[in-house]
Amino acid sequence: MSSFTSLVSCLALVSLSGDVPPAGSGQRALKVAMCQIFALDGDREGNFVRIEAALREAKAQGAQIACFPETTLLGWVNPDAHQRAHPVPGADTDRLGHLARQYSLYICAGLAEKDGDCLYDSAVLIDPTGRILLKHRKINILTNLMDPPYTPGRDVQVVQTPLGTIGLLICADSFQEDLCRRLRDLKPDFVLIPYGWAADETEWPQHGEKLKATVQQAARWIGAPVVGTDLVGAITHGPWKGKTYGGQSTAANAQGQTLAVAKDRQQDCKLVTVTIP
Repeated sequence: MSSFTSLVSCLALVSLSGDVPPAGSGQRALKVAMCQIFALDGDREGNFVRIEAALREAKAQGAQIACFPETTLLGWVNPDAHQRAHPVPGADTDRLGHLARQYSLYICAGLAEKDGDCLYDSAVLIDPTGRILLKHRKINILTNLMDPPYTPGRDVQVVQTPLGTIGLLICADSFQEDLCRRLRDLKPDFVLIPYGWAADETEWPQHGEKLKATVQQAARWIGAPVVGTDLVGAITHGPWKGKTYGGQSTAANAQGQTLAVAKDRQQDCKLVTVTIP
């Protein structure tokens, strides 16, 4: 897919304290919200209600970019998405675009995408005018977790904007060093990664440490800041039915230092202040 270009805010190096850089430093401060919502598999309408509530909160905090989890609308590895997912662009991205315009925010969200007979685990970046700037289709799709599985994407991409270059990955894509290195070659200023980070109930809160380590490693491989947004809820379909999403969304800088971690197993709209060159 070719990249779409438009105005968008971008991340780069971030101090651990999140301080605004001093005047004359040649850097600009941005605010990004990790919108860690409670999402129910198959509850498209309810999930849109929770998305809008998170956007209101992000806007009230002064965020410029709102980042949501993987397959936020219908749920990860939900086979019903084969019948219920829409194309991109389509009805779901039209609604997200309307919300982006309403709240004057950039939105990154994971969602199921239907294209002919294929179902993709996708993510989109939408600007405050409602325009889709970039779409990524998940490449590392974990085929054993849904029958029929998602169709894998083919490559990584970035979008160049007047304010910087932005990349997208999705969850298990960030496990693979080769994908992260390919993205690094495209020189993104920052990367957004919707996650569906799940484990048995008894493995939380410790499982959040693995998410933090994954985001840290991805940031080092890519050489750019990474914002990874998880959700709260449970898987209700397929081999992983009953496993829990525990939140703990994580942001890291290009050196792999953790910048912020959202709440454990609770809805959260965690604001990260970042700087761009």
